Amino acid sequence: MLVLAAIASGCTQDGGDQVTPAGGQQPLDAPPARALDSYATRLRAAHAARVAAAHRWDLRRAPSAAPPAPATKPRITTRKGFEVEGHRELGLPPVFTRIPTSDKVVFLTIDDGAEKDPAFLRMMSDLDVPYSAFLSGYLVKDDPGYFRRMQSGGVALHNHTLYHPNLRGMSYQAQKREICGMQRYMERRFGARPTLFRPPYGSYDRSTLRAAKDCGIAYVPLWNEEVFADHWEYRDGGRRLRPGDIVLTHFRGRDQWKGTMADMVRRFLNKVTAQGYTVARLEDYL
Repeated sequence: MLVLAAIASGCTQDGGDQVTPAGGQQPLDAPPARALDSYATRLRAAHAARVAAAHRWDLRRAPSAAPPAPATKPRITTRKGFEVEGHRELGLPPVFTRIPTSDKVVFLTIDDGAEKDPAFLRMMSDLDVPYSAFLSGYLVKDDPGYFRRMQSGGVALHNHTLYHPNLRGMSYQAQKREICGMQRYMERRFGARPTLFRPPYGSYDRSTLRAAKDCGIAYVPLWNEEVFADHWEYRDGGRRLRPGDIVLTHFRGRDQWKGTMADMVRRFLNKVTAQGYTVARLEDYL
C-alpha cells in the first residue's frame, strides 16, 4: 500500500499533473497516475476500516486483507494415508487437509449450522474475513434465511449431509440418500448444488466417496486444525500453522462452548495474524 502511494505521489513534478520524461519528450498523460493514486486511497481506506473493526471486536491486531485468487490453481490430490481402495482408478474425489501452496494463507471452514448468531455475521462482515460453510439440512431448515444472508455476503455454502450421521459403514444407498438429498436441498434453498462435501466427523469409506462422486461432488476437504471458543486442537502435532492449512470450527454457542462464535473468531484471528498468516477463500484455490 505504501509503495503504491509513493508511486502515485511521485508521478507528478512541480505540483503538476504531468511527468516529463528524460530526453525532452512530450509529457505523459496524467490519468494513470490519478488512477493509481485513487487505488492507493481505496487501499488506505480499506485498511483503516479493518483497523477500526479490529478495535471494535477486541482483536489484538487487524487481520490482513484476503489475497486474490492465484492465477494458477494448485493440483489437489488425496493426502497420503487418506485413500480408499481404488481411489485413483475410480476417479473418486480427493480427500485433503491442506492446500498445496507456498502462500502464507489458511482457510476457515465452519460446519453444521446449529448456532445462528447474528453477531457472528456482523463480525465477519466488519472484518471482511472469508470462510466456507458446510451445512447439515436438519440444522438449517429452521432458519435458512440466516444462511442466505451469509451467502449474499459472498460465503460459499457446501454439503455436510442431511442428518449428520457417521457415514462410515453405512450402505452405499444410505450414504447416497444423505449426500444427494442434501444436494437437492441446497439447490432448492440456495440456488446451486455444491461441489464440496465434508463427511460428518471426518469419517468416510469407499462407499462415501463413490456416493459423493455420483452426487456431483468434486472435493472432500477435511482439516488440519480445529478452533474452539477457548482453545485449539491439532491433527499433526505442534502448535504452529502451515501454509495452506484448512481450519475447522462449528456453528456453536455458549450452550456447547465456553464462549460465543465471536470468541472463536477472536481466538482464530489472533493466532493467524500473530503467526503472519492471512485468511484466504478456499474456493479460490480449487
